[in-house]
This record gives sequence, structure tokens and C-alpha cells, in this order.
Amino acid sequence: MLDFPNAKINLGLYVTSRRPDGFHNLLSCFYPVQWCDALEIVPAPEEKLSMTGLPVPGDPAANLCLRAYRLLRQDHDLPPVHLHLHKVLPMGAGLGGGSSDAAFTLRILNKLFGLNLKAPALENYARQLGSDCAFFIQNKPVVASERGDVFQPASLDLSGYTCVVVYPNIHITTAEAYGSIKPKEPSCTMELLLKQDVRVWKEVLHNDFEDSLFPKYPELPQVKAKLYAAGAAYASMTGSGSALYGLFAGEAPADLVFPKHYLVWKGLL
Repeated sequence: MLDFPNAKINLGLYVTSRRPDGFHNLLSCFYPVQWCDALEIVPAPEEKLSMTGLPVPGDPAANLCLRAYRLLRQDHDLPPVHLHLHKVLPMGAGLGGGSSDAAFTLRILNKLFGLNLKAPALENYARQLGSDCAFFIQNKPVVASERGDVFQPASLDLSGYTCVVVYPNIHITTAEAYGSIKPKEPSCTMELLLKQDVRVWKEVLHNDFEDSLFPKYPELPQVKAKLYAAGAAYASMTGSGSALYGLFAGEAPADLVFPKHYLVWKGLL
């Protein structure tokens, strides 16, 4: 069975406090975008993971897709499978690509083997794999809080906007991003912020990680400025990684270009 794990962007990201368990509480709106990996899972004589596309660092045996399969196998009689992941989404970009791969592994296995698990049960498995994995089970806009795994539906529709995502080929680890963060409460609720017109977001919607990462990596504010100069209604860094995005009412300008070593995706929301 073949499916296409997609990315997400953060509309605002506020790190509000440090938790006793060492993680942080945050507040953000997660919004899916259709920049995708490809994941195929088929029954096989033995457990196997193969990968193509962008190189994935780390031990393949610890890959989130395998971890998701093994987690589900603890409670369900799953046969061995061959998982093939074609990696398109860059890592360390704040797009949730690894989390999406893990969540889609759960989704595919649920369908492939008729487990009939409902969304809340799949989300509970996903939460054991990563803070934002659970979002990709239902894959709908939400206001996320706590570790990024507690959700409220977001009544937000960006249909008709073109999203341009730019990855400037800078890998920022979660540890690096959070190492310089200074938690603080946002000035108002996410629900209230998102009720503002998109053109007003520039003044009221913020990603806290920009404060510490922009001075360290000058390419990041340069990309953001270029998106605004090209007519973006709103532009921001996404997640704690280095990708930035711009939201354009209608089509994005055809002459919006970036250095060749950057990865750029453009699509309708």
C-alpha cells in the first residue's frame, strides 16, 4: 500500500514554559501542506526498511517508520513487512517530515491489515513516537498546545492561498533550537490571533525561534524579507527548523527565485 506523508507549517509558534519532564509547552497552529514523501508498505518474508531520495542520517534501525511498525506490533498480530521510504522532505527544517512518516506508517498498517483502529487510538500510538506525530493522523488544521500533541480544531481555511516553502539547506536540530529559547506567554490566544485577516498576521503572529536563530543564520531573515518583497501576505519560519514559508493571495510571482542549493516547494493550500 502506497501513501504520501505530507509536511506541515506552523502559523505562529510560542514556547510558553519549560516542563518538569524536560520538554517545553508550546502554542501554535499546525496547517498541512502537500509537499510529500512517499511511503510504501507491503507484506514480506522478513522485516525490512529501504530508503531512497534524500539521505536520512542516523541508524536505520532507529528510523521512525520502523519504530511505528514495532510499536503497533506489540499490541497487534502484524506479519513482517517491507517498508520503502522515498525521502523528499528535508530534515531539520521544521516541516514535521519524520513525524509525518511515522504517523502515516500507523495509518497504512491500520488499513493494510484491517485493524480498525479509530483516530484517537492511532493518535495515542503516535504520541509515543514524537511530539507532533499525532497531528498527522487526522491531518487537519489544529491549534496545538502542551508538547504540541494536544489539539483543538482550528476554524481556519486558507484555500486559494499559494504557499511557497523555502529550505535554505541549513539543518537545525531540535536541541540547538531549544537551547537558546526563552519561554514566555503570548500576548493573546492563538484563536484570537487567527481570527485576524492574514494581511494583519505580519504584525501579530510570531515564531519565537526566529528571535534566537535569525541572528545566528543571516540567510533566514534574508529569505523572509525576500518573500515579503515578492508580495507575501504573511511569511514566517516554520517549527524549530530552518524552513520558511510565504503565503500569497492567488499565485506566487513567477520570478521568485532562490539559490540553486535551496529546496523550494510551491503549491495551493
